[in-house]
Amino acid sequence: MNNQKKSEFDKVFSSWDILVIAFGAMIGWGWVVSSGGWIESGGVLGAALGFVIGGIMIFFIGLTYAELTAAMPQCGGEHVFSHRAMGATGSFVCTWAIILGYVSVACFEACAFPTIISYLWPGFLKGYMYTVAGFDIYASWVFVAVLVAFLITAINIIGAKTAAILQTVLTVIIGGAGIMLIVASVINGDTANLEGQMFVGESTGSMFKAILGVAAVTPFYFIGFDVIPQAAEEINVPLKKIGKMLILSVVLAVAFYALVIIAVGLVMTPEEIVASQGGSGLVTADAMAAAFGTPVMAKVIIVGGMCGIITSWNSFMIGGSRAMYSMAESYMIPKFFAKLHPKSKTPVNALCLIGLLTMLAPFAGRSMLVWIADAGNFGCCVAYCMVSLSFLILRKKEPDMERPYKVGPYKFVGVMAVAMSGFMVIMYCIPGSAAGLVAQEWFMVGGWSLLGIIFYGICKSKYQEKFGLLVEIISDEDASTLMPEADDEELDRAIDLAIDKVLVRMAMA
Repeated sequence: MNNQKKSEFDKVFSSWDILVIAFGAMIGWGWVVSSGGWIESGGVLGAALGFVIGGIMIFFIGLTYAELTAAMPQCGGEHVFSHRAMGATGSFVCTWAIILGYVSVACFEACAFPTIISYLWPGFLKGYMYTVAGFDIYASWVFVAVLVAFLITAINIIGAKTAAILQTVLTVIIGGAGIMLIVASVINGDTANLEGQMFVGESTGSMFKAILGVAAVTPFYFIGFDVIPQAAEEINVPLKKIGKMLILSVVLAVAFYALVIIAVGLVMTPEEIVASQGGSGLVTADAMAAAFGTPVMAKVIIVGGMCGIITSWNSFMIGGSRAMYSMAESYMIPKFFAKLHPKSKTPVNALCLIGLLTMLAPFAGRSMLVWIADAGNFGCCVAYCMVSLSFLILRKKEPDMERPYKVGPYKFVGVMAVAMSGFMVIMYCIPGSAAGLVAQEWFMVGGWSLLGIIFYGICKSKYQEKFGLLVEIISDEDASTLMPEADDEELDRAIDLAIDKVLVRMAMA
């Protein structure tokens, strides 16, 4: 049962807005604290290659999202794609899984933010309260986390454009900090530092295994590009361009991670990286200090990482609230969550709930939130796999659907996307693997699944034939008819040609 209506959202996002929202979601705190571990696992060039391979995995998934988003530019993204391909039950599972991912990461970032402040100001922790899973919780730590959570929630409620402006400012800071490190490493770094840490392993086979080990975990650092489809109704650009901006955000994130790894290797010897790992653990920050010859510059990278936390947090607030709104519109969860703010046209009740959870999260401690974040990443990967399957189903089920952004060799892309996303799901399920979930995380996945079953049963009983109603958006103006400027048109053709050539060569390989 489907229904049609005009969109209630304001179209406020420009091309730049959606680019920084997606890129900012993917660039969090990991590039500051995890670079040393990546290098120890795969070597400098090995780790960089690992991120490129991981980026290729996400690239295929991103292509399916790009086509589906341009074809169905509607709030909810995954909810709409999976509903059209698999029906109400498939849509419920897919959207419920992605909401777990968004909400869990937002809660984790609420705990990560005050933790970074403790790196900058060691005397920050005051007023010991209690300990959870070995993590000491202080009043000052909780106060800052709750305050920032409140502010981010308020900014998102005030308006999507306000949230996008915040995202732009912080993303520019992240990019500036990263570029400073990369440029300084080229000028002041030494290729001699790469000796002994180019790759890990004595033979070609062991080196390749190490590279694949890094590649296996890298896709989890790219989670966030899928926020773009969630806010599709609020995007004011030609539909074809939405898909291209999504792909561009993935490419930029891959380049950022790979170049930061190489920069760290150019300015730090293997011994210095090991010492940094055993000391502060902030290898990228220590590399920045070494590149500029002053410890003050380490704090620049830490501030960049702090901005990365906010951008991820902000993006997942946007994505999570829109996903909840779309489920409520389909009567899959209480209709209460479909309410929009009368002035700003933001899903206010969904934002308030997510905001409340992020304010409560710090009281549980950072250790517990790591489990929640890992469980949430598993949910995202399940949703990726279902969207990739939806891509293939809809190509067969609705071959004549208008697709402003159309992937060329769709069978190859679709099969690769399903295989890659399925691989990520399997990695989470294998005990002892680099991404394997522990017992506590499986408990959280099970608890979320049980809550979903309860919602499914109650809402299906309450709303009956309305349950699973897919509300299709109609518009006075067909956005697919909008034409880019002449200069953009030439660039678009060049991008299309480059992507098609790469895909054809991969398919023939």
